[in-house]
Amino acid sequence: MDRLSLEHLNPSVYVGLRLSSVQAGAKEALYLHHLKLDYQQNLLGPGTSEYDRDKPSMGQLALYLLALRANCEFAGGHKGDRLVSKLKRFLEDEKKAIGHNHRGHPNTSYYQYGLGILALCVHQKRLHGSVVGKLLHAVEHDLHLPWGHLSVDTAAMAGLAFTCLERSNFNSNQRNQIILAIKTVQDKILKAQTPEGHFGNVYSTPLALQLLMTSPTIEVELSIACLKARAALLASLEDGAFQNVLMISQLLPVLNHKSYVDLISPDCLEPRAMLEPTMETPSQIQVPEVIRVMLQVLSVWPPYRHSISVPAGSSLEDVLKKAQKLGGFIYGTQASMSGPYLTSVMGKEAGKREFWQLLQAPDTPLLQGIADYRPKDGETIELKLVSW
Repeated sequence: MDRLSLEHLNPSVYVGLRLSSVQAGAKEALYLHHLKLDYQQNLLGPGTSEYDRDKPSMGQLALYLLALRANCEFAGGHKGDRLVSKLKRFLEDEKKAIGHNHRGHPNTSYYQYGLGILALCVHQKRLHGSVVGKLLHAVEHDLHLPWGHLSVDTAAMAGLAFTCLERSNFNSNQRNQIILAIKTVQDKILKAQTPEGHFGNVYSTPLALQLLMTSPTIEVELSIACLKARAALLASLEDGAFQNVLMISQLLPVLNHKSYVDLISPDCLEPRAMLEPTMETPSQIQVPEVIRVMLQVLSVWPPYRHSISVPAGSSLEDVLKKAQKLGGFIYGTQASMSGPYLTSVMGKEAGKREFWQLLQAPDTPLLQGIADYRPKDGETIELKLVSW
């Protein structure tokens, strides 16, 4: 919460903290103040340099509205109404991109589409049935499932949006479809549980649990699945799996038996314990162990394949920086709320509906981004340009 630059400000952090049993006191108020200054300036102000590349994303705007609601604020007044109108326009544009025959795709993703509907719903803003209908159709026909398998976090976000609409009694003429869609999503998520207990993977499990916890009926199968998932999350926490701030912010509500649906009527008077800053003890200076990581890019010509030496504990981003410093390798990144992501490798830009996938060779996709993943000695990491 000390990182207050536009690049690092993240409304999801504020939402996660407000939906937990702890508070950060004055830091919390200062963080919200900076969110309001920077987000409203960049969302409503004229075009400015550094933010223009993706100014602003629908997901960022939706999360900002969730942050306002987490502070028991409704989007109102001149600025609030403009923010709501902007998000509604985003959703209309996405609806047009999907098309009347549902053969197109959102410009962003069905995840952001569901998040946008959820954000408007908790602010008690109604949406046209045709906008909600696109997400209903996506759930019914699996259009939100990229690469032929279930995207658990996308399904969970859709389910949270539908749950908000159902509880708020919005889009009453679509109520039966909405209730059916919630059940469909829940069933799909339950079927995606791994033997370890995660839904999909460790990082999609928090949102999945947020949705499953909102179920009004406590079935035995659902209860057992949720208990198993919570145990798996706690084990993953102890193993240090949760380092990314966006993932932590989605996990915090679950650990406190809350979900984004609670933002319909948040309890801003509920007492929360004050967080104490951790005291770091200075460690003895040690010469770091050096590891070697094989970095390869086979999606370009000529292919790139080199062994890179870095200190143990280095991130994949550190490996890329070292490779670029040594020469013969170049890459580009773009900031996002979940950390930097690759936009180009060896001068090759990811086009529309393409991305640079991170693989542990030969074909295991990494679950973390370049700033969070820490390669092991002797590991081979491939950067692969793929379409979706």
